[in-house]
Amino acid sequence: MPDNEIKNEIVEGRNAVIEALRAGRAIDKIFIAKGDVDKTLGHIASKARDKGIVVVECDRKKLDFMSQTHAHQGVIALCAVREYCTVEDIFAVAEERGEKPFVIVCDEISDPHNLGAIIRSAECAGAHGVIIPKRRSAGLTAIVDKSSAGAAEHMAIARVPNIPAAIKELKDRGLWVYGTAADGQSDLWHTDFTGSVALVIGSEGDGMGRLVRESCDFIVSLPMKGQVSSLNASAAAAIVMYEVLRQRSV
Repeated sequence: MPDNEIKNEIVEGRNAVIEALRAGRAIDKIFIAKGDVDKTLGHIASKARDKGIVVVECDRKKLDFMSQTHAHQGVIALCAVREYCTVEDIFAVAEERGEKPFVIVCDEISDPHNLGAIIRSAECAGAHGVIIPKRRSAGLTAIVDKSSAGAAEHMAIARVPNIPAAIKELKDRGLWVYGTAADGQSDLWHTDFTGSVALVIGSEGDGMGRLVRESCDFIVSLPMKGQVSSLNASAAAAIVMYEVLRQRSV
């Protein structure tokens, strides 16, 4: 993908980032030059943290690489293409449709193309919303939006500080939580998805984190007949989502 498409969701420079914060723009992360003791940068970091925005210290070489203007002044904000919703909003979508909740939970999906593909499959399979974490995850950036083929514009996407806490909230509201893993004890074709469902998709490399896995009611495995032992996260997610849709459509 061309660099101009990769970089088109950033805000650069101290004044520009301060104005973005003041205007309440949806900002995923703010990158600040490591070791810079400038008071303005400190002010930006403080304001961002107060708003729950992730602040990342990095060396200037990374900022230079990200920069379009080559005048970043030690700070770059990575913005979302639209506002995030809340978990409550996701339940409102299900209620409006008169359906049992069907929620996708992404546990640290860091590849924006994978996250976009998962959102696309979720929208097509009739899920009511997608939950992602604030840290160690791709956000709702332009790459994710493009990879979703526009589905991100129609999907309720909530961004939460803590995935295990979000899963607890879903369970408290009556959802059964299904994780996906190669060593899962529940075979996909023999798992009942007809109730209120939260489907957890683990990260590309390590799968679900320990606390997330322990929060699941069931760990589901996909049948594998080939020599390769696993599927791409977004491909596995799509298969399980459509099994949920199949069962709920009978």
